[in-house]
Amino acid sequence: MKPFLLTCIAFCLNLSFSSAQPAAIEKSLLLFPLQDKHVHASSVVYLPNGDFLAVWFYGSGERTADDVKLMGSRLEKGKSTWSEPFLMADTPNIPDCNPVLFLNQENKLFLVWIAVQANKWEQSILRLRTSTDYLKSGPPLWNWQDNILLKPGDTFTQEVARKMKELPENTAGWAEYAPAYDKMIIVASQDVTKRSFGWMTRIKPLMLGNRIVLPLYSDGFNFSLCAISEDRGNTWRPGLPLVGRGPIQPAIVQKMNGNLMAYMRDSGDAPGRVQTSESSDQGESWTAAVKSDIPNTASVELLVLQDGKWAFVGNDLEDGRYRLSLYLSDDEGKSWKWKTTLENVAPGQGSFSYPSLIQAPDGLLHLTYSYHLAQDKKSIKYVVVNPTKI
Repeated sequence: MKPFLLTCIAFCLNLSFSSAQPAAIEKSLLLFPLQDKHVHASSVVYLPNGDFLAVWFYGSGERTADDVKLMGSRLEKGKSTWSEPFLMADTPNIPDCNPVLFLNQENKLFLVWIAVQANKWEQSILRLRTSTDYLKSGPPLWNWQDNILLKPGDTFTQEVARKMKELPENTAGWAEYAPAYDKMIIVASQDVTKRSFGWMTRIKPLMLGNRIVLPLYSDGFNFSLCAISEDRGNTWRPGLPLVGRGPIQPAIVQKMNGNLMAYMRDSGDAPGRVQTSESSDQGESWTAAVKSDIPNTASVELLVLQDGKWAFVGNDLEDGRYRLSLYLSDDEGKSWKWKTTLENVAPGQGSFSYPSLIQAPDGLLHLTYSYHLAQDKKSIKYVVVNPTKI
């Protein structure tokens, strides 16, 4: 990926901490005024009537704050501001986090998220709500709610052991009597309870015919897995794990040859780089994750555009979340020839992360992401980008 590195160097030489808005950005506004509560992990969807619907989590913190709930807002067609926030979901006395909104192949609206039991990420339960009545002002009217319960079998353990052997040599360990990292993960994968809980959402799924491939990740295992539905979201089962040292929060696209490609946040060892993996069987199994050349510290998002180009959004840094960039590729990620900077401030002055990216029928790109400034002032930002001007 040397072309990507050359592109990065060229752009970095011209970066300045300026408030000037790039020409490609056609609209940029906050969903609600900056405030003190923690808001994070938004997701946005384009609805059949031309509205946009967004969701995020809101509360005193994250997994340790029992008041955390899911809030939403609607941008009605023809309007220039988002509605007052409204409640989307709240599991009493349990933090609700990492919501994902999407429409299935029948235009049924899905909200999938995690309820963080025992205030531990690795104990999270997947929850879902669906609606067929969501085109009116305000929140959707939810028709159905359930949990997504996954039970990876012994093939999960076998795949973890097999793929760990395919990774570059790792000698990580903490003491003479402590086993290496890889061995600990393999042992943990043998525990049916550990592998059945803690699978978390972050990024929208991929639709393939009647199949839905929903990317998930685990902070317990520090790698990923996909929940697969063959019936448009009525029932779910686990695929094989996407194994590596820290590949989490997958964003998945389909290549022209039919294979799936996952770009993932790097939660492994330094230096932080976007991790990648490929599937030749529609998400059932994946190659062992490897680091790319793309710098990464916190978040990724990936989308195939209407013209075939790939759009990548991420924190292309090694030391924080103070820059968020959008790249375009016309060769399926082999090189990234075009870039626009969405956010760029001095270190310590802001944090911009967890983007959600979609393309509307008119070709414009719509993003929401966490917008956190110094002094703990926070909101969710909405940005519209014209990809032809990048």
